[in-house]
This record gives sequence, C-alpha cells and structure tokens, in this order.
Amino acid sequence: MTDLQTSLIAIGSAIVVGVISYNKWQEYKARKSVERAFAAPADDVLMQPNAEMKQDKQEPRFDSDAANFPLAPTGNEDTVAPVSGDLPVDTLIDCVIPLTLETPAHGEKIIMPLQTLRVVGNKPVHFIGQTEDGHWESIAHRGVYTALQAGVQLASRAGALNELEYSELIARLRQVADEINAESDVPDMSQVMVTARALHNFVTEYDAKLSVNVASNGAPWAVNTLLAALERQGFDIPPDGRLVMPDGDGGVLFTLSTNVTLAAETTSRLTLLLDVPCVAPLRDGFGAMVACARALASRLDGTVVDDGNQPLSEAALNQIAAQVSSFYGEMEAADIPAGSSRALRLFN
Repeated sequence: MTDLQTSLIAIGSAIVVGVISYNKWQEYKARKSVERAFAAPADDVLMQPNAEMKQDKQEPRFDSDAANFPLAPTGNEDTVAPVSGDLPVDTLIDCVIPLTLETPAHGEKIIMPLQTLRVVGNKPVHFIGQTEDGHWESIAHRGVYTALQAGVQLASRAGALNELEYSELIARLRQVADEINAESDVPDMSQVMVTARALHNFVTEYDAKLSVNVASNGAPWAVNTLLAALERQGFDIPPDGRLVMPDGDGGVLFTLSTNVTLAAETTSRLTLLLDVPCVAPLRDGFGAMVACARALASRLDGTVVDDGNQPLSEAALNQIAAQVSSFYGEMEAADIPAGSSRALRLFN
C-alpha cells in the first residue's frame, strides 16, 4: 500500500468519525434543549384550561352565515316526547318512531330484543320508554313502560341518514316490534330525508377546527424527551397515539401533534388543534390552546405560527377570538350549543 493510499484511508476515516460525532452531538443538543425547557416547575399557564389569559386567536376563518336549519314535520309530533338533549332519543337530531305497546312492558322482557337494533349503516339507534307516571327514560331492567320510542340519528360528520339506511331501520324495527308486541308509527321517508339533509348541512356548516403551531427557532427537539415532558405537563396519550389535553370532566379540550412519524427522533414543529363545536364556550378551549402554545414556545425557544409558518400577531388572534365567540352564539341559537351532548353526537 502506497503512502498516498494510506493517507486517503486516514482522511476518509476521520471524515466518517466526524460525521458520526456531529450527528450524535445534534441528537444530544435536541434532547438537552427539551430537558432544559421543562426543568423548571410547571406553575405557569401551560396546560391550565381555566387560567386567566389575554384573548388571542389564530388565522383560520369562519365563513358560516346560517345558524338555523329547517326541520321537516314527520306527521307524528303529538306522539313523541318533547325535544331533549338529556335523553338518548332526541327529536331535534333523531328521527323518532313511536312504538305502541299492547300492554305495559317490563324492562327485563324487552331490553334484549331492543339491543339487537343498535345501528343502521353508521347511524346509532336508541330507545326510550315512558313510565307509568308519564316520564321518559332509557330502558332499564326494572322499569315498567306504557310506550316506547326508537330514535335513529339523522346526521353526523359522516353524512346524512339515507334512504337505504332508513329502509333497513324500518324493516328491522318491525321485527323487533313483533317480538315485543308493539306497533310502530313510521314517519314518511321523504320528510325524514329532507330533515336529515338539512341537519347534515348544519353539521357541515359548523364543522370547524382551529390550529396553532409552535415552530422551533433553532435546533429540532428530541421527540422522546418532548413526549415525556408533555405527558408530565398534563397531556394524555390514548391508544391512537394522539396527545390529548383533557378538559377535567372526561372530555377533550384540544389535541397536539408532533407532525412526525413514530419512528422519528426529532421534530421542529408542534400543532395544537381545537375541535370547536365539541368544546363548550365556558371552557375557553381556544384561549387555553393559545396559552399552551405560547408557553411551549417560550420554553422550547419557538414561535407561535399559522399553517403558512407566519408568526401570529396579537391582532390576528384577537380577530379569531371574536369569530369564535360569534360561532358559539350561532350554535346556541340553533339549540345545539357547542360542547353539549347534541353537539358531541353530531360532530363525532
């Protein structure tokens, strides 16, 4: 081997060692940057949904104009329970079908046949019963019922109830009715379809999600260290891998994505996302999300930006705050308040 070959081998080895060392150093810096960011006690507004904060909002837009949707009459309004968001059958968002019983029925005798009809297509089906004192409730084993109602949800994010699903419902419901000695009063299909499409238009109109991002100002962050720190700060990690900030009452306030695959070691961008119609106004989900994003940016040496990577100004965030408030008012006017059981069913 010549002296030239020996020198080239030595130089190549030095370059390889240098590249490996540099990569290790970058990984070390990414990990340490996150560790330093979360080393201090977490007593600031980060992850505190009820913390007082300035009204700051982002650049997504609300362009909805109509809060009302027409409910087509079904012809059996006098035989159904009053509109209620507290019962599993709700005349505002369900097609309600009365079931007349030949004799009062005990819950333990009818509950199993009713449970055979839980869904048609992707629309849930529920039942309620009227007790001897006139109250309506979910079917219970020890209950005694003088009348029943079936309800199929008219719409969801997946679409409106369609003719095929409705036909399947009626056929299966008649089988159940025969089994429990009941007679069904089926609404006209054309009227039901009009109502279903109108409700789905409402869902489409108010299906709003708002996001803010935190972009690194320098080196990327180590994902493993970042996830562990976020979990300590209050984020949950459900089986689907999303980072979820709970609302303290069993629901979700907002979510967070690292924008990289599970195999990635670093990330330079975090995205926080609010499902607007699914969070009650009193929880100030958008305000809490922005507060969280700002705290993360401060700790991680990042900047709060929009989806186009432009920094979000105070004025832009305030404008979105006003739009969110108006949005909530329109949902309230439609008797489907954001975060209510009705809203959670429709925007599932």
